[in-house]
Order: sequence, then structure tokens, then C-alpha cells
Amino acid sequence: MGLSVPLQNDVSQRVKGKRNLITDVAGVKVGQKTVNIGKVHSGVTAIFPHTGNLFRQKVPAASYVINGFGKSVGLIQIDELGTIETPIVLTNTFAVGTAVNALTRRMLRDNPEIGDTTSTVNPVVMECNDGDVSDIRAMALTETDVASALDAGSRTLTEGAIGAGRGMMCYDLKGGIGSASRIVTVDDAHQYTLGALVMTNYGFLQDLVIDGIPIGAPLSDLLAADKRKEEKGSIITILATDAPLNSRQLRRLAKRATVGINRTGGFIGNGSGEIVLAFSTANLVAHFPSTQFDTVTRFNDNQIDLFFRATAATVDEAVLSSLVHAESVVDRKGRRRLSLVDAAKQLRAQRPGNSEMVRQVFEKLGVTE
Repeated sequence: MGLSVPLQNDVSQRVKGKRNLITDVAGVKVGQKTVNIGKVHSGVTAIFPHTGNLFRQKVPAASYVINGFGKSVGLIQIDELGTIETPIVLTNTFAVGTAVNALTRRMLRDNPEIGDTTSTVNPVVMECNDGDVSDIRAMALTETDVASALDAGSRTLTEGAIGAGRGMMCYDLKGGIGSASRIVTVDDAHQYTLGALVMTNYGFLQDLVIDGIPIGAPLSDLLAADKRKEEKGSIITILATDAPLNSRQLRRLAKRATVGINRTGGFIGNGSGEIVLAFSTANLVAHFPSTQFDTVTRFNDNQIDLFFRATAATVDEAVLSSLVHAESVVDRKGRRRLSLVDAAKQLRAQRPGNSEMVRQVFEKLGVTE
């Protein structure tokens, strides 16, 4: 589950969804497969925008590349046509090709017309490099692993070092998969849900700030974190909503993910990959239309700030949720990579002068001991 405690910088969007997860958006499901074999600590996470046939009923969508050091597949067509027609698969960098093949096979299985009586299909795959923790050179993930994630789609979502997030590091601590959601009320009459899912693999520990508390500095000093000068990490952000936003508006929404990413201390480095994909479950687009005219309801831009605020809040919280839910792991070189919770406990034990800061952080994050 997402975090349960409201953050101070989230005063305008305190109302969370029932699960405080991206799956609070009706129809959205997530499936995951974690692979831990020897030095391989990796996996796959799949996001399903709705429960029907995505190829035949596409969702409006848009992408935004904050910094493009990444190997995503499918974004060009999404930006050209404004739709998504497959589940979204997240994995590690060297498994992108495997994921494309597995996802394409799944779409061919479910849609015998693809590549025969109609067009081909645009598989959507996004990645981060988990090679710091996992033996990425082994290229161990298989099409079966991807298929397992696709078979596991559910409204229930486990966060942390799981699925595609198994080998990811965030602010030099264990990162992974995080999620959050907000309820957006418009004119006291209409309620919509906005959810975010992130795969976190970026940031320097000395920069980490949690709800205004600069806990990263003492943690960095305690753990002698590498004072790197180059940011080579990445974060993939998926935004989902049931609000009737078109592809242009969804791209505007995706841009605001930058605000949430930066709140905890990210600065979007030269060698980093920050890529956002946003979709709406309203106004589905038929692959085989019954008419040549589409009639859609579109939200007015005059109140879209409500969704911009919700985006910043959900992404910020999803990043923190990935840190809170991840457990410490032993990496491919036998090193123990600490979670935020374990690192903070170590700080409190070894440097009691920081105990109050740790208490405040745990309170902000809803950590119980």
C-alpha cells in the first residue's frame, strides 16, 4: 500500500484513493515477476490501462521525456497518434528486446488480425539499468518471465524491491516500485482519480530531502556514500487517470511529474533517463470504429491545475513509497544495499544526535517499529 501520512507539501491534495495506488483508477491492473537467481536481482512489471482488449479499445496517452538517456520502445507512435494499444512493460535495460518480443507474442495471441487483416502493433516497453545491483550482463530475463508478469495483472500491488524494481537503487538506498493516488474533486460535483507508479533508480544520497527534512546529508556522511559528480540514474513514471483528458492535456500532465521527482532532491542529470507516460481511461479509441466521427468529452483547461497539483503530489509520494517499502538486499558483489528504513535506524543507533530527525522522518512516512 502507498503511504498513509499526508505530506506537508501536499496540502491541496490530501484525499488519497482507497489503496493509495495507481490501481485506484478503475480498470487499471499491475502484474509483476521478480527474478532472484544467483547474482541476478531483476524482474518485470506490467501495467494494464483497462481490463478489456487494449488493441481494439485503445487509451488516450502521451509521453514526455524529461531527459532522454533511455531505451524505451513505442513512444514515437504514442506521441504521433496519441494512444496506447498494449500493456506497458517495465524491466531492465538489457531485457527490452526480450520484453518487446514477449509482449508482441501476447498481442498476436489475443488479436489474430494483427499483421494479417489489419496493422501491426506498437508494444510499449520502458527500462532502467539495474546493473549496479544485478548481473545485467547475464541477460537472464526470459520471455516466460515477461509472460508471467502479464498473467499476474491484479488490482493488488506490492511495492518496493519487487518486479522490475528488484535491482534498482534510489538516492544510493534501495529503491524500486512505488505508487500513490489522489482523488481530484472538480466544482464539488465531479470526482476523478489520478494515480502514479514509478520505478526509481536515481539520485544522490546527500541530496535526499523528505518533506523538508534533509536526512540525506547525515545518512551520506554515516554511510560514506560515493560523492559522485555525474547523475547516471533513471526514473520511469506512469500516470493514470479516469478524467477525460486528451493526449495534449496528458502531455501537459506528464510534464508536471518533474515537480514530484525534484521534491525529494532529484536534479535531472546529464546521464539520467527521466521518462513519463500518461494515459486516461476515458474516451477509449476504437481500432475498428463503427463511424468515422468520434464524439468525446474533454476536460476544460481552466481547472487543469487541480490535476497538475495531484500529479506532483502522487509522484513525490510514489518515490518515497518505493524507498519505504524496499527492503535491504545483497547485491551481485556481496554488498548489503540498505533500505531507507534500515539506514535511518543505523543513523539513530550510531549517531544519537540525529534521533529526532529520524523520528520526524518515520512519522512523516508512517513507519512503525
